[in-house]
Amino acid sequence: MMLLYNSLRFSSNIFIIKIMLFFGGSIMALDGIVIANIVSDLNKNILNARISKIAQPETDELLLSLKGNNGSFKLSMSASASLPFIYLTGTNKPSPLSAPTFCMVLRKHIANGRIVKIYQPHMERIINFEIEHLNEMGDLCSKTLVLELMGKHSNIIFVNDDGIIIDSIKRIPASLSSLREVLPGKEYVIPATQSDRFNPLNVTTDDFVSIMRSKPCSLIKAVYSSFCGISPLVASEITYRAGIDGDLPSSAYSDTELMHLASNFVWIMDDIKNNVFYPNIVRNGREPKEFSSVKLTQYKDLTSTQYDNISEVLEIYYAEKNTYTRIRQKSVDLRKLVNTILERDQKKYVLQQKQLKDSMKREKYKVYGELINAFGYSLPEDARYLEAPNYYDDNKILKIPLDPTLSVSENSQKYFDKYGKMKRTSEALDELLVETKSQIDHLESIQNSLDIAQNQDDLEQIRLELVESGFLKKNRNSKKLKIKSKPFHYISSDGFHMYVGKNNYQNDELTFKFATGNDWWFHAKGMPGSHVIVKSENKELPDSTFEEAGRLAGYYSKGKGSDKLEIDYLQKKNVKKPNGSAPGFVVYYTNYSLTIAPDIDGIKEADD
Repeated sequence: MMLLYNSLRFSSNIFIIKIMLFFGGSIMALDGIVIANIVSDLNKNILNARISKIAQPETDELLLSLKGNNGSFKLSMSASASLPFIYLTGTNKPSPLSAPTFCMVLRKHIANGRIVKIYQPHMERIINFEIEHLNEMGDLCSKTLVLELMGKHSNIIFVNDDGIIIDSIKRIPASLSSLREVLPGKEYVIPATQSDRFNPLNVTTDDFVSIMRSKPCSLIKAVYSSFCGISPLVASEITYRAGIDGDLPSSAYSDTELMHLASNFVWIMDDIKNNVFYPNIVRNGREPKEFSSVKLTQYKDLTSTQYDNISEVLEIYYAEKNTYTRIRQKSVDLRKLVNTILERDQKKYVLQQKQLKDSMKREKYKVYGELINAFGYSLPEDARYLEAPNYYDDNKILKIPLDPTLSVSENSQKYFDKYGKMKRTSEALDELLVETKSQIDHLESIQNSLDIAQNQDDLEQIRLELVESGFLKKNRNSKKLKIKSKPFHYISSDGFHMYVGKNNYQNDELTFKFATGNDWWFHAKGMPGSHVIVKSENKELPDSTFEEAGRLAGYYSKGKGSDKLEIDYLQKKNVKKPNGSAPGFVVYYTNYSLTIAPDIDGIKEADD
């Protein structure tokens, strides 16, 4: 569904909100409660408006021009299988020269009609527009325009006052659906998708308990599978408010506990019946996690923001969600490349560590060689071992294996050669381990940069780093792009400017070109993460700014999901970059530390 809405607060703006409907059994991103909220808002704005014009710009889309007490609007609705929508807008859309049949039928019946009722039947994903109009004889009649927002089963159906279908934007004969025909002359029936479910607005607490007892599944599933318009999100919220583990079945709880759950359910339904909604978005840091028209209290560790109307919620949520989704889709190739190289290097590192551990045994071969030289003079030619006191270990007797085909001196030399080879291997492995670990750290820092990236410019800067670091081949045909990616910019509660690098190039730029000596530098301890610079302006930073900068460093690090993180901080002048080191790599020898929760809620972003 898509809602494009001119709210009273935003009357001069047009918002396009794309709301994808996801189905997994009964799971949907847009539930009946949100639809109820939309209907409530539409009633406030277009109820009693007259239909001055009817157009059908697309085969599955209608555009109604309306005039009412709140001004002129255009109500657009679509039964698109991929993206059904409804919206109010002030803009027009071109229509075909020859109006389709459905459009002509509507013009004949409801041109200049008045929308007298907008309602949602039984919490379904359906919006009904009841329209009064004068027929050819001048008599007052009533018709209903039904918008069904059900994914690929979406439709717009025109029904008379006897419940008989006059026409529909999609005609569904028996050959296409054995469950429900949608054809002129047929009786209109609500889709059977939720026919086995109860209307949650009419359920008593006793009914609720009885229904829960009849379901052998988890309580969360029992709630959303038993009632129309209730999503798993809302079902989870209801069980949370009741202090009940929703993953357990009803058999795990007493009648008293289930009555408490029922009360919480009924209280929410009472709000809906009274048109009391709480449009809100829950975010994990900057990233939107959920939205609802019910207050979501279950996410106590996340930030919940309430809005004036559902249109604002949908516009903001899907714009923000789209940003994260789009950038993750665009970064798939880079993520796959980095993950492949990283997995290879991690396996290599484990193997190198094992080889180094094995090479630590070399000292015994050196002792073997010495003891053979010292005590092997009396051995017979075909001896298979030598027993000799180990003067390096309190003269404990060692039993040294010998090759009977070799002389005493040759056996001794064999052990010295093995010792020498393992020593050279160890020295080489020491260097290789440092090199491999450095590359792993570099790749993990790029992974973190990909998690932070918000737009194409951010990705291009990461791609450039991969090319220049030799992880990715340069495309000879690619043009040199002017990259406009900039660090995040925040302002502390005390007014100090704080900057966060989105990738390793920006980290180097911030630390070694932007920051001055007395500015403060922050970084999550011992893990990939952004450099955070606080411009001190040669002033002493308050404790609250240190804490906020530490939270930024924790949030933009690999440890973002941790409850607590240790953050290193020091003045920039004490941060050094070794020659030839990878982008973003620094060293420091003296620092302060603080422990924070990696949560940036409440930290103000700058307007630049």
